[in-house]
Amino acid sequence: MSVIRIDTQPLAGQKPGTSGLRKTVAEFSRPHYLENFVQSIFNALGDCSGKSLVVGGDGRYYNRHAAQVILRMAAANGCSRVLVGQGALLSTPAASCIIRKYGLDGGIVLSASHNPGGPEGDFGIKFNGANGGPAPESVTAAIFAATARIDHYLTLDTADIDLDQPGAVTLGSTAIEIIDPVADYADLMASLFDFPKIASLLGHRRFHMCFDAMHAITGPYALEILERRLGAAAGTVINAVPLEDFGGGHPDPNLAHAGELVARMNGDEPLAFGAASDGDGDRNMVLGSGVFINPCDSLAILAANASVIPAYAAGLAGIARSMPTSRAADRVAAELGIPLFETPTGWKFFGNLMDAGRITLCGEESFGTGSSHIREKDGLWAVLFWLNLIAGLSKPARTILREHWHRYGRDYFSRHDYEAVAEDRATALMDALRARLPGLAGTCLAGHTVAAADDFSYTDPVDGTVSAGQGLRILFEDGARIVFRLSGTGTAGATLRVYYDSYQRDPALLELAPQRALATLFAAADELAGITRLLGRSQPDVIT
Repeated sequence: MSVIRIDTQPLAGQKPGTSGLRKTVAEFSRPHYLENFVQSIFNALGDCSGKSLVVGGDGRYYNRHAAQVILRMAAANGCSRVLVGQGALLSTPAASCIIRKYGLDGGIVLSASHNPGGPEGDFGIKFNGANGGPAPESVTAAIFAATARIDHYLTLDTADIDLDQPGAVTLGSTAIEIIDPVADYADLMASLFDFPKIASLLGHRRFHMCFDAMHAITGPYALEILERRLGAAAGTVINAVPLEDFGGGHPDPNLAHAGELVARMNGDEPLAFGAASDGDGDRNMVLGSGVFINPCDSLAILAANASVIPAYAAGLAGIARSMPTSRAADRVAAELGIPLFETPTGWKFFGNLMDAGRITLCGEESFGTGSSHIREKDGLWAVLFWLNLIAGLSKPARTILREHWHRYGRDYFSRHDYEAVAEDRATALMDALRARLPGLAGTCLAGHTVAAADDFSYTDPVDGTVSAGQGLRILFEDGARIVFRLSGTGTAGATLRVYYDSYQRDPALLELAPQRALATLFAAADELAGITRLLGRSQPDVIT
């Protein structure tokens, strides 16, 4: 079994974003494309002798092939040990859990998160560091630099190994361990939450719930934890088998794509609680009877009631949220007397704060919530947190949400996505808006007067690194806010995301539909940025 050196050359378009490298399957299938990027990861890591990694992914199309390629290349590059999820499956939260539990040097996670799968869909790959979290900017920069100077990659001349049978095999001098992808993560959840109390709730004859795994990776985890360990009724978890094309659906846990769950919540026998997770298991959507719980509100509610949960009963060190996320969590942090950190979008910024002991809970408006138990957002963890709250407070999710609004006020929030926009048009819109920022103060837009405007820049309080150009913020005198940002998670064109939030304390105005409550801000954004005129879009593609 000999190491083979394959000559290659740099390929364009291999700059990793906040969640690694995401491209179409067709792009990843180009000769040397996958191998170049994987070798660039190893080159950025330096001497791999003695290093231990974990490999696995969300089960989408190309996942198995990529895992075999990576295992051969890891062995050829001298890694001493690689753990791989059975069937090449591993949720992103579980990968973080395993890195931390077994003291590994990192992991290669195969996923394009909530992007569509199948031969015509997307694929992704990212490197997580020894803390279990996404690689920091210094590492992703080193990987990108390596892609620009690569001239060869290393692999082994060997057949694929059987990834469906747990156990140990050897590739060259590298020990490969095919592990149960679920057990370690399930054990971690049992250590954080009051499983007996949750089991009692799930066994109550009047409490019925549904968890939609969307034919993505969380299915096996939800079956093991909710149905087997906690005793939820068979069929509580739907779409539980991971499929390479996610059953032809879009593995994004929102009201538009989790249609079967929404239908069950609003059926003839309405459920008390519903939840869904995404392609790689790190995002979540939670629903109460007759109510959608916005991710911004969810983070704030979890923080306000954390004392109910065994793992967090001693108190929180702090809370962090991404800049576009509403300021609902800020109000909870102020009442609790703990720090609140506003970071750029990207979980790696939370990881630094967690490693330094500065925060316990964190979240993003894009359906991601998590805590210091791992260094990734965690969809099923958030669902279990909610179930533990419902059981511990003896109140339905709908009541918990409304009581929170009456105590703290309501931060109305919505995000409008304009997808697959021509990159030149999206860039022109942002450049024109950026140029106007210095003179916007005092401008009246659709009845809202601008108090300040800036291009968000973040200085990491732990290591002092500066991340500039993280989104354009328009702050109004009445406390409302609009944020404009180009997203890096799509694979076709550009995605313009516009975020709106407005605070309301009047008890009589806490039950409005968000799109109604924020209507004047939508008009202000179009007036200011010329979305309709410059993009030729009369409405967003996705509203959350």
